[in-house]
Order: sequence, then C-alpha cells, then structure tokens
Amino acid sequence: MRPRRSVLYLPGANERAVEKAATLAADALVLDLEDSVAPDAKETARRRVCETVTAAPYGQREVAIRVNGLDTPWHDADVRAAAQAGPDAVVVPKIDSAADVHAVEAALSAAGAPDRTTIWAMIETPTAVLRAQEIATASDRLSVLVLGTNDLLKELYAEAVPGRAPLLTSLSLCLLAGRAAGKPVLDGVYNDVRDTEGFEAECVQARQLGFDGKTLIHPSQLEPCNRVFSPSDAEIDHARRVVAAFDAAMAEGRGVATVDGRMVENLHVEQARRVLALAEHA
Repeated sequence: MRPRRSVLYLPGANERAVEKAATLAADALVLDLEDSVAPDAKETARRRVCETVTAAPYGQREVAIRVNGLDTPWHDADVRAAAQAGPDAVVVPKIDSAADVHAVEAALSAAGAPDRTTIWAMIETPTAVLRAQEIATASDRLSVLVLGTNDLLKELYAEAVPGRAPLLTSLSLCLLAGRAAGKPVLDGVYNDVRDTEGFEAECVQARQLGFDGKTLIHPSQLEPCNRVFSPSDAEIDHARRVVAAFDAAMAEGRGVATVDGRMVENLHVEQARRVLALAEHA
C-alpha cells in the first residue's frame, strides 16, 4: 500500500519550487508541465522537470510528471521526454475514454518508458465522469484516477460552494468506478490557500466520501491534509483491538467477537487491517 494522502502540484517552470520540494512532507509530487506553465516556457520546463526526475532527489516520495493534454501541440514531446525520464507516473489531463488511455499507453511504450511508470488519468469533463469505469479498467498501466474539479465545475456550469453539492454526483461516480476497478482515487484541489478552515473541511469531506487523498497547490496545505487522511491514535487503537479480538475468537473456534460491546465480523476486520496498513505506510 502506497500512501497518497497529499499529492502536491509543483510548477515545472519554477526551479526554486521544484528544488524545495525535496524538503516537503508530501506523499507524492506532481511536476507540472500543463496549467502552471506558460506556452513560451513549455520546452524549458519540460527539460528541467525531466532532468530533475532523472536525478531522483525526492527519496521515497512518489514522483509524477503532468504532461499537456492529448489535444495540445506539446503532448507528444512531453510524453516522449517523460517516458525517458522514467517517473513513477505520468499524469494526463482530460482523459475522456479508454481510447485516450490506450493512446497514452502506446506512446509511453514506444518511447521506452519503464514498466514501473504508470498512468494517472485526470477526470475533468462530464464525458469522463460518465465513462469513469471504462477509463479505470482500460489498462493495467493505469494506476490512479485524479479528479480535476475546477475544470469539471466549469464544464457543468456549476458554482464552487462549501459542501460541493454540485459535484457530489460526479465525485461519487468516480469513486464507484475506482473502487470497482481496484484503483485509488484522488480528490481535486482547493483553490483558496488562505482559507484554512474551508480547506480542512473539504479534506474531511473527501475522506468521509472515500477518497485516498487530495491534490494540493501549496505547501501550507500539506499538514492538515496529511493529518486528516491519516488514521488517528484512537482509530489505530480500535483497529488493533478489533484484529486481536477477532484472532482470539478464531483461535477459540468462535465465528464472531465483540469489541466495546459491538459485534466484530470479517468486514470489520478487513477495515481494521486497512487502517493499520495506512498507519504503517504513512
């Protein structure tokens, strides 16, 4: 299990931000060649990002490169360069179908990408949401679904409001697709870096919905995000007691156990073991 509580976007054209990332407590880093890079800086950013990934300065952190979309003039060169740099993943915007996934997969293979370089598909349009299961199951090389909530709001003509009511259907459909395919799903970004209360509330909502983590746009968002998506001490203690009680019941030939007056079954043990695994890997 690889923790992806906090996944921080870094502007590929900002050399200082890319260097500083080695000191940040992010589970994963996405070196961005898309939205944060102006057209006249695309080639410079591509070269700098790929050199950085090749140098591998980020230790155990998962490192991905976000390329420009399939319909842009920079996509092909981005994918070729990323494949040769060999990051943990290539993040691809606006994936709308299994055919899009297959096209990226073929391009990575043709450019010699190592087997460990997976695809993270961004779900950013109504079409993508309605085809989320098709996308999630399109390839074994696709490892993560990433919600692009800003673009999705724009495409839906919806408003960004506390509680995200206009997005709940889309978020839930993508979560269902990810879970059905056995693929992690990451929540979209929170735009107002000054609104710490609003950001933490959205992290809590995302965890309650079932997301594996959240994409971030500023280092100040790392601490609350990691805290919210990590099991608390109380959750860890309860999980340990559930596993111990169930193991003891099995050893005594009993099919069920009780913890804090509540019956413990296989599904509760599975949930408890996941909590313990998250705690260990985080």
